[in-house]
Amino acid sequence: MSATKNKTALSGLAERWGLLAPRERWALGSAGTLIFAALLWWIGISPALKQLRQASEATPQLDAQLQLMRAQASEATTLKAQRALSYDESLRSLEGSMKTLGTGASLNVSDARASITLRAVNGDALAAWLAQVRSNARLVPSELRLKKNATATPTSWDGSVVLNLPAR
Repeated sequence: MSATKNKTALSGLAERWGLLAPRERWALGSAGTLIFAALLWWIGISPALKQLRQASEATPQLDAQLQLMRAQASEATTLKAQRALSYDESLRSLEGSMKTLGTGASLNVSDARASITLRAVNGDALAAWLAQVRSNARLVPSELRLKKNATATPTSWDGSVVLNLPAR
């Protein structure tokens, strides 16, 4: 029944189209073409071009992130390949690295835990020390409680760092 209704509607439109003057047919055809082109632009082409522009703008940032991830993966592989240090070797290396922190740090060792107390330690020195402890002593912090020291002009930190030493 609906197919018959559609045929009737289409035949009515075709009949009306035939009654229009050539100038009116041309105007309606042009308007229809213009509407179709505008819809094609707004729905199909414009979003794709916008996405393409955003992708080309993001490429340098994504390349930099990829390079950083590759460097970190290489560093992780290197660290995994290193042999494990004994308790005494890790402790010696940790004690030697304490010079990096300056006079604002003190080390306390009890069993398999090393606690470092920090008072007004420079932020750059702390970052260098953490990297040194990770690569040389092969230790990573198990606890880290830091608070930025607001009174110091260069950024400095107060707090504590706890490291788990290897088993004896």
